Amino acid sequence: MSKHVLIATEKPFSPAARDQIVAILKEAKYETSVLEKYSGKGPLIEAAKNADAIIIRSDKIDTEVLSAAEKLSLVVRAGAGYDNVDTKTAKERNVAVMNTPGQNANAVGELALSMMVYMARNQFDGSSGSELMGKTLGIHAFGAVGRCVARIAKGFGMNILAFDPFVDAATMKAAGVTPAKSVEELYEKSRYVSLHIPATPETTASIGKDKLMRMPKGATLVNTARKEIIHEAELLQVLAEREDFRYVSDIAPTEATLNAIKEKFAKRVFVSPVKMGAQTGEANENAGLAAARQIVGFFENGDRSFVVNP
Repeated sequence: MSKHVLIATEKPFSPAARDQIVAILKEAKYETSVLEKYSGKGPLIEAAKNADAIIIRSDKIDTEVLSAAEKLSLVVRAGAGYDNVDTKTAKERNVAVMNTPGQNANAVGELALSMMVYMARNQFDGSSGSELMGKTLGIHAFGAVGRCVARIAKGFGMNILAFDPFVDAATMKAAGVTPAKSVEELYEKSRYVSLHIPATPETTASIGKDKLMRMPKGATLVNTARKEIIHEAELLQVLAEREDFRYVSDIAPTEATLNAIKEKFAKRVFVSPVKMGAQTGEANENAGLAAARQIVGFFENGDRSFVVNP
């Protein structure tokens, strides 16, 4: 029997990317249905009932969706982060969950550096700012995105440190990056810190006062990762205690924190109203096509290379 693949994207792929995804699945003789720009969980639950596999972006696959999708074998998140999927429940129901690491990396890397420029130039308010050249950048996590940030930052002439307990020093040195001996050293030596850690129970609210107060004068924290990793109350404390500290992110914090930022720290904080990291045509296409190919590989060859809930 032919496999049925659901492409469920509240924020759709570009039409060109969607058509190429469908073409890959059609070539494998899979049936495809597309659910775009939907509102509420109901349409996703209904559409998931007949799916053997689902491709999503920021869409939430929770217990309710998984319970409705009785045929489901695979969920592929077109992107790196997958905290919008209940991986534990998925595993209990024998549903594999994959991501598409690296496909959005350059888009996020370019965004991180553009945000640094924006803050260094005082949000383009016409006043005299500073340059990135010669400044030290600390990259917190040296995965695919962190490596793209390093590559681009070298073009600006920045000095680059990185900390990642899961990446060996030789790999960092080969990329032209100096390994920090500890996370504390990373923050103490870096005028800019770019965050690329995932949202996990261990990292949730892990970026707070202890780390941020270690940063040198004129420090800027750049977050293109996840809002959950920021200890928001402590971030506000740091902003209140340090008039030289800046924060920039493409992830909106909680409403209360955002209101406090607008009221007190608007000149030193910029938060994008929507998540912008993967919002390029190239990243859109790369992640979507990778997701389609991984589905075909999973069903045809048993390829589980990118399974995140083994």
